[in-house]
Amino acid sequence: MENTIVAISTAAGNGGIGIVRLSGPKSFEIINKIFIPKNKEKEIKGYSIKYGNIINPENNEIIDEVLVSYFVSPKSYTTENMCEINTHGGMTVERKILNICLKNGAELAEPGEFTKRAFLNGRIDLAQAESIIDLINSKSDKEAKESVKGLKGELSSKINEIENKITDVMVNIEVVVDYPEYDIEEITNNEALYKLQEIKKLLEELEKSFDRGKLIRDGIKTVIFGKPNAGKSSLLNAILNEDRAIVSDIEGTTRDSIEEYINIEGLSLKLIDTAGIRQTENKIEQIGVEKSKRFANEADLIIAIFDLSSDFSKEDQEIADIIKDKQAIIVLNKVDIKQDNNETEELLQKIEKPIIKVSALKKEGLNELYQKIVELFSLNNFCNGNDVVITNERHKNQIRKAKENIEKAMDSVKNNMPIDISSIPIKQALEDLGEITGKNASEDIINEIFKKFCLGK
Repeated sequence: MENTIVAISTAAGNGGIGIVRLSGPKSFEIINKIFIPKNKEKEIKGYSIKYGNIINPENNEIIDEVLVSYFVSPKSYTTENMCEINTHGGMTVERKILNICLKNGAELAEPGEFTKRAFLNGRIDLAQAESIIDLINSKSDKEAKESVKGLKGELSSKINEIENKITDVMVNIEVVVDYPEYDIEEITNNEALYKLQEIKKLLEELEKSFDRGKLIRDGIKTVIFGKPNAGKSSLLNAILNEDRAIVSDIEGTTRDSIEEYINIEGLSLKLIDTAGIRQTENKIEQIGVEKSKRFANEADLIIAIFDLSSDFSKEDQEIADIIKDKQAIIVLNKVDIKQDNNETEELLQKIEKPIIKVSALKKEGLNELYQKIVELFSLNNFCNGNDVVITNERHKNQIRKAKENIEKAMDSVKNNMPIDISSIPIKQALEDLGEITGKNASEDIINEIFKKFCLGK
């Protein structure tokens, strides 16, 4: 890259420190104009930090007392010469330094341009670049851990492994095409089919991992479900430890859903408090009830809440019928009013779901609820720590396309089509996988990905 870019890399607002980042061939030249180090060594050493003052070279006014980190090409984030100015946090100082850099030869970076340069310069591939933004946006320990695995190149290594197997098939096909005088097509067909089946299995494993990855990335979609006044909003408030939802003894208070994220032992939960399930003439409440049922059908987990202090009603039975084929935990609320309700407990035990007794009002039994959630969704139960897990929708779609093309190739071989015809979908499968790591990604796809990055990254 011929130009040198600059951006503020820390979040807007006041803080202990702020970082202004430079990358490009003129980085050191610009720094030499605006930075007066206390120790004036002429040689610039990589992985070193100098203490001194940033000045305005027009009038030698001191802007701030700073530390400047030096990174010499190619051993830097972008593989270019880089400097990071560690200044006192605060938008006024950071913007002053930014503007001085711009006046002295730098250009304002686009969102994600530092990481884009790292990709274009070959330091990371596209899948690793996307793992960086996933790491920045991670909402849980599990998501952060999977993002770090992607950043280390574990997904890329798996994709490369599959690409190598596809290439082996292509080599065998090309031998048949290039040397038709040798009667080896039948042997090659059998070998190709066996290898294609193996490749399809690897792609299927990756594609299926997206269901687990989606839970890691988006959180476990958890719907609090029950009839009016069962204590849904009280439970949400108790879990969040704040008055997030309106609590009232008037039925139908919650008309629309309320969504909040919480973290339980590294698991991210997207909690949704819904309207109470009942028959109502109120059209607005009816919409809320239908929305509640739709959320329950789409949920990863339903926390079905029942009122121990009241009789088992037809609304309770409807809720029980809805959750019987779902991943659900039954919560018997209001133990502070009534400890036992044999009829309710006996009826609910028939649907064979975990049952937890709580008092949402007094915040009793919440730890038991948390432990049951962790038990049900501990990712160790369905995700080996060494597995590669797909958390990115784009990656999943490309893997699906590759799998479909491998299936087309298998059908072609089974139907005794000429072997070179079978090579067409196999080549396309390679193209599909290449879009994940960026080998074949179009400029539009690359630009769209890096638009998601924040300025300065």
